[in-house]
Amino acid sequence: MSQTSGIIISAPSSASGKTTVTLGLLRALNIRGQRVRSAKSGPDYIDPRFHMAASDGTCINLDAWAMSPPRIQSLAQGNVPLIVEGAMGLFDGAPPIGQGSTANLARILNLPVVLVLDVASQAQSVAAVAAGFANHDPAVKIAGLILNKVGSPRHETMLRRALEPLEIPVLGALYRTKTLNMPSRHLGLVQAAEHADLDLFLNQAARLVSDAVDLDALMALMQPTKCADVAQPPLAPPAQNIAVASDAAFAFAYPHILRDWRDAGATLSFFSPLADQAPVPDADLVFLPGGYPELHAARLASNSAFLSGVRNAASVYGECGGYMAMGQGLIDADGTRHQMLGLLDLETSFETRKLHLGYRRLSPYGFWQGDLMGHEFHYATTLRARGQPLFAAKDAENSSLGDIGLINGHYAGSFAHIIDRQSHDSTDTNR
Repeated sequence: MSQTSGIIISAPSSASGKTTVTLGLLRALNIRGQRVRSAKSGPDYIDPRFHMAASDGTCINLDAWAMSPPRIQSLAQGNVPLIVEGAMGLFDGAPPIGQGSTANLARILNLPVVLVLDVASQAQSVAAVAAGFANHDPAVKIAGLILNKVGSPRHETMLRRALEPLEIPVLGALYRTKTLNMPSRHLGLVQAAEHADLDLFLNQAARLVSDAVDLDALMALMQPTKCADVAQPPLAPPAQNIAVASDAAFAFAYPHILRDWRDAGATLSFFSPLADQAPVPDADLVFLPGGYPELHAARLASNSAFLSGVRNAASVYGECGGYMAMGQGLIDADGTRHQMLGLLDLETSFETRKLHLGYRRLSPYGFWQGDLMGHEFHYATTLRARGQPLFAAKDAENSSLGDIGLINGHYAGSFAHIIDRQSHDSTDTNR
């Protein structure tokens, strides 16, 4: 395998347009016949599916908080160029010092950054913003700029003149448009599979980026990714024969986790609870990933083959949405209660929403072997959770969050999404 070259697309803040730019870039390169892989910084399940649709390729998560540098560097390697979409602002990460930021990832991979600047309400001040980001950390190279939401040719001229003294290449200027808005949901964007006219959206984004951005100049800025000095063992599979729920209700399974399990010799099969499919009867473990079961609760509650198949499984593990589905009941946003699998003494509700967000250090009381790194992001309220806890949890600042999750014999789950095993340098805040 040859060393991968890559680049990172980031921005000063969220909602600057980096996702639209990244998707347009991936689809434009795909139309040109240029093979690329993509990655998303941080614990994101939604954007990678759009990446895959745009590029007709693979997308991986690279999480500089939860993963060790060797793990990230190993995952980044491949046979084609890598385009990484950042998360939030370039230097935004977990407290107290921003570990896990896109800048953190850029340092680990030694990759240059293209900064997408929302200039809708700016003129000459854009130079101060760009200069601040370029000079903030000498180890993070701002290799190019893309101007987004430009108002007119005169506006573009003003911006380019202001930026000239910085000698950072302006790769393109995208003008304001209302045709590329994507609908939102409480955890982020609507899933790619649910997006009406997805190809139309991606092709529009590709045309916008192709017309406005010098793609050849952007690709020429790519640099080789840093290779891992040592290999990190993958996350061991919790069973030999694993049946994975996979559809719009249970879509949030990290590809690198599933690949780890396959590489370690586990056999994976997939089934759709929404299609009333049961897991294969010889599965040692049923894995119910996170997703949006609350949006499909009535349908899930009536799918008898799914319910009986999972209830009869040898072992079941659920994360977030899958954890809620393992409970006694789930109350949707309208206040309607739906009977769930009944494997855990758990009752959850979306009638009263409360945000739970952050990285988690997880020390298991059972089911898993060894400490884990994870993330929690949901709005569900726990009305009742009785039984043996699954994890002792701490937040990103190593403060105790108490016990989370439940174990009931061969059934276990929690709201935390596992990202990786905890390595010896997982607490190194200077990496």
